[in-house]
Amino acid sequence: MMGLFNQAAQKVYKPRGASEDDKVPDDTEPDDTSILDENEGSIIASLISQLRVGMDLHKVTFPTFVLEPRSMLERITDFMSHPDLLFGAENCDDPEERFIRVLQYYLAGWHIKPKGVKKPYNPVLGEFFRCRYDYPDGSRGFYIAEQVSHHPPVSAFYYVSPANKVAVIGELRPKSKFLGNSVSTTMEGENRVYLLGRPEDKEYVISMPNMYARGILWGKMFLELGDSCMAKNEQTGHYADIQFKTKGYFSGTYNAIQGRIRRGNIETGEISGKWSAVMEYKNSKGEKRVLFDATKDGQNIAPKWVAPEEEQEPNESRRLWSKLTRAIVAKDMDAATEAKTAVEESQRESRRRMEERGEVHVPRFFQERNGRWEPKLQLPSDPQEAVQAVEKFIWPTLPPSYAP
Repeated sequence: MMGLFNQAAQKVYKPRGASEDDKVPDDTEPDDTSILDENEGSIIASLISQLRVGMDLHKVTFPTFVLEPRSMLERITDFMSHPDLLFGAENCDDPEERFIRVLQYYLAGWHIKPKGVKKPYNPVLGEFFRCRYDYPDGSRGFYIAEQVSHHPPVSAFYYVSPANKVAVIGELRPKSKFLGNSVSTTMEGENRVYLLGRPEDKEYVISMPNMYARGILWGKMFLELGDSCMAKNEQTGHYADIQFKTKGYFSGTYNAIQGRIRRGNIETGEISGKWSAVMEYKNSKGEKRVLFDATKDGQNIAPKWVAPEEEQEPNESRRLWSKLTRAIVAKDMDAATEAKTAVEESQRESRRRMEERGEVHVPRFFQERNGRWEPKLQLPSDPQEAVQAVEKFIWPTLPPSYAP
C-alpha cells in the first residue's frame, strides 16, 4: 500500500529522533513526489491522529485523493509490460543467460507507476481482473488475477503465453505499517516464472522488495523501493540477491539497485543502476550490457485488451470500481468517497451474510496447494490447444467484443 501522505505536516511537529531516511533525496524525480493542498492536508492530519507507530494499516481507510485509479489486481500487469525480454529465453542453451532473461523481465516492471505517491484500490474478496495481450507476431498472452482472501489480503495471479512458452504464477500478501513519517509495505509472496520450452528448469522464483512512502508528516512525500529481493532457480543453481537502495546507502542515489548473481558458491556477475532509468549486468569477465533502459524503452509497453465495462461481470475490477474511478479522474473527491464506501459496505454485508449461513468463500480461478495459489487449470502441451483451454478458463463465455 503506497500511501498515507503528506504535507499535512506544516502544523505537525517533527518528533525527537525522527529518521534521516525521511528527507527527500536531492535527486528525487518530480513524478515520484507529491504535495497536498490545504484541504487534503487537513484530512491527512485527522487520519494520522488515529495512528500509532508500528500499527498495522490493513483496516485503515485512506482518503480517496491518495488512490491510483485502478485495482491492485490490474496493477500487477505492470510486470507483463515488456514480454519481449522473456520471449525466446528457452532457446538459450546457457542456463545463466536464461536466468538473466528472467531477471530482465522482472526488473523492467518497476518503472511503471502513477505520478506522485499513489496506491491502487485494495481488492475486495472475489474481485477479479482479466485481460488479453495481442503481440505484433500474432501470438497472444492471457492474464487473470483474483482476490482469494480478505483476512489476510491475498491477490493471486496467472499469466501465460502458450505460443511464446512463458507462464507466470504468483501471489501478493501486502502488509503495511505506520512508522512515524513513513508508511512501509512489506510485499510478501512471490513470482514463479516458467519457461515452458525448458521444463527441466522448472520454476524461477522471485520475491518482492518493500515499499516506503516517506514524508507523510513533514516535507514532500516521495516513494522508495527498499530492502532486498531474491531470485533463484534450484535446478540450475543460480541465485541473485538484489538490493533496492534507499537514501543513505553507498552513494545515496535515488532508485538505485545493486545485486550479485552466483551459481552455487561461485559469483558469476553483478547488476547495478537505477530501476527508473538504466540497469546493467556485468559478468565475471568484466563485460557489461544493458538489462533495461526505462528512459529509452519504457514507453514500449505491451497493450492489453480488456472487455468494456458493460460486458464485464459485476465483480470484475473495472466495473466494480467504475464509479470510484470516474470520480477520481474528475477530481470529485466527495463522489469518490461515496463510491468507495458503497463498494466496501457491500463487501462487508456480503461477508456477514456468508458467515451467518456458515459458508466459506471458494475462489473461482485459483486453489491453494502447499501455501501457494495456483490456477484451476491443467495447461495442454500443444500451444493451440493451450490457447483454447486458457480462453475457456478465463472467459467461459467470450464477451461480444472479444476478437477471435
